[in-house]
Amino acid sequence: MGMLCAVSFNRYGRLYYLDPGEFRPTVGDRVLVPTDDGAEVAECVWAAQWVSEDTSGFPRLAGMATDQDLRRDELLRKRKAEAKVAAKRLIREHDLPMKVIAVDHVLESAGNGRTVVYFTAPHRVDFRSLVRDLGATLHGRVELRQLSARDSARVQGGIGSCGRDLCCATFLTDFEPVTIRMAKDQDLPLNPLRISGACGRLMCCLKYEHPLYQRFQDTAPAIGARVTTPEGDGRVVGHSVPRDAVVVRLDADGSRCVCSRASVCEPRKAHDEHYTG
Repeated sequence: MGMLCAVSFNRYGRLYYLDPGEFRPTVGDRVLVPTDDGAEVAECVWAAQWVSEDTSGFPRLAGMATDQDLRRDELLRKRKAEAKVAAKRLIREHDLPMKVIAVDHVLESAGNGRTVVYFTAPHRVDFRSLVRDLGATLHGRVELRQLSARDSARVQGGIGSCGRDLCCATFLTDFEPVTIRMAKDQDLPLNPLRISGACGRLMCCLKYEHPLYQRFQDTAPAIGARVTTPEGDGRVVGHSVPRDAVVVRLDADGSRCVCSRASVCEPRKAHDEHYTG
């Protein structure tokens, strides 16, 4: 058991959880978060509170942001904005098939620092001349890094078809494989517009409920099977996995009823029958 707080580097951006240590930040406070390039300023969006999980593996808050830290953060944001404008202009001048997604800038003790430009492109791009011109314009070191479609969506953020912030931009840390089989098992329409996320790839959330559908299919009577229900005998004509139920067409009057999976019994002889619809 320990304490945790959540911070974000951008409004409505991805959340990062940290051990507050001796500090007690509240919502809206600006705090210092340790990164590979030194402590960076972030905003506390979840006040420090006790949690039941073991917090020993979480990074520790570096402290509360001072006025000097806030001025440095404002300078960083200004440099990023300038670098983004310059990168877009030079990309147009070089006529390269690139799209700037994000810019990061690291202040260094000597010089103006290092600028990293993240971009997407339909294929590999020779951007050596672009790097030279961009370095001369920004008066510092420049790196260009190409992002995949999923990483691009993570960096940009957005709203998914569910109406909530993209999972990859809020809490997902790793991209697990998602296959079209998962959509088939969940009886979803195989329309790319219906099962693709903002990145154009299969939605990550297809994987969330897939184990539930697998367990249901392993234990529920198959469509076409003869079963006995509290309403009478009939044949399974559909599944309702979210309700853990099956749809049965009754022999008595041809009506349909929805019965819980636990209340349906499948006679042994039903396996030898053939379903004709």
